Amino acid sequence: MKILWIVNTIFPSPSIAMGLNPPVVGGWMYGLAAQLSESESISLAVVTTYSGKEIKKLELDNIDYYLLPCKDQSKYDKSLEDKWERVCTEFEPDVIHIHGTEYAHGMACMKKLPNLKYVVSIQGLVGVCERYYYAGISQNDFLKNITFRDIVKWNSVFGGRRNFKKRGIIEREYINRTQNVIGRTSWDYTHAKAINPKVNYHFCNETLRDGFYTADKWSFDKCKPHTIFLSQAGYPIKGLHQVLKALVILKDMYPNIKVRVGGSNIIKSSTLLDKLKLSGYGKYIKRLIKENSLENHIEFLGALTEEEMIKEYLKSNVFICPSSIENSPNSVGEAQLLGVPVIASYVGGVADMVEDGKTGHLYRFEEVEMLAILIDKVFSMQEEQLSILGKNATEVALKRHNPYTNAKRMIEIYKNARNNNN
Repeated sequence: MKILWIVNTIFPSPSIAMGLNPPVVGGWMYGLAAQLSESESISLAVVTTYSGKEIKKLELDNIDYYLLPCKDQSKYDKSLEDKWERVCTEFEPDVIHIHGTEYAHGMACMKKLPNLKYVVSIQGLVGVCERYYYAGISQNDFLKNITFRDIVKWNSVFGGRRNFKKRGIIEREYINRTQNVIGRTSWDYTHAKAINPKVNYHFCNETLRDGFYTADKWSFDKCKPHTIFLSQAGYPIKGLHQVLKALVILKDMYPNIKVRVGGSNIIKSSTLLDKLKLSGYGKYIKRLIKENSLENHIEFLGALTEEEMIKEYLKSNVFICPSSIENSPNSVGEAQLLGVPVIASYVGGVADMVEDGKTGHLYRFEEVEMLAILIDKVFSMQEEQLSILGKNATEVALKRHNPYTNAKRMIEIYKNARNNNN
């Protein structure tokens, strides 16, 4: 069975072969692709776009990689239609699997070749996430913090929300055009069916990055007490501002409390260039830190490799996913695999991953006081209690993210899609 994947990033192997830096995102796809490529029943091609001028093909690790020239994935590019026809004529896929619904390059394939068999994986539904984009911050606060970058790039928080709304239109078209969607939570099931009641919904969990299955497990004696880890915080939905508000409540109780944040330093302003690059949300966070004297309680870590991410999880006293909306954040799954204590906001599909009090702790996103109490609770727990919480989480996560189970289930979905004549 020939399966063609349409993805949003250039995978690590072709990136290295082309002299590019391997991506630090999309890790859940790489393990699944490797497993499928080892199956005797599957021939796999992975297609994405790049900034070149010609179609490029690479054969690496038993996978055919195609790169199609495209300037902007987010906008519909009609010139891609003939390129998709060329690739599909050469590869002859039985099923085309589109990973994610937020970009338009895969739509050109669906429009040009509507009679092929498609399945569409739901990652996060940006059209729904748009509702929660401001994440409880008032428009007045955003207006007060508009920066030079926001004006020049026409990319303020307001623009970010508009962009989500536009991409949501593309997303709805994907789901309406396909007969098959793949999801993993009650939240994405509900919204997929709301968009297209006739669509076939297939449940399949995701496989996470290899290192998280083999790494050492979290232990209290090796963590840094009163340290919080956030995997990312680049824009309002990720909820960094809520964690900072909780810190205001906790900092006198825990003078050494520290938040360590994966990803770029959104408040950096030490040089003129930094100040010109500062976003409105970054300015808002910077002001929040200054007004509450939190400068010594937060550190931005930059882009982290898989190995570096694992180290940060294991060093933390607690991992927090404080988002205003999520489907099933892989960061929560990663933390649970490692046995790290988890606190997460009760939003989207998160409750399908975290059983409150057993595999982690849940709170309402708006209630920073509840978040503060839960942080205090984890900091105050005995080693034995934390160990039980971690073991429960690891046990559930290993089942949910089992690579072999998920690969087997994915092949079943492909067979179903191939044989569906509706």
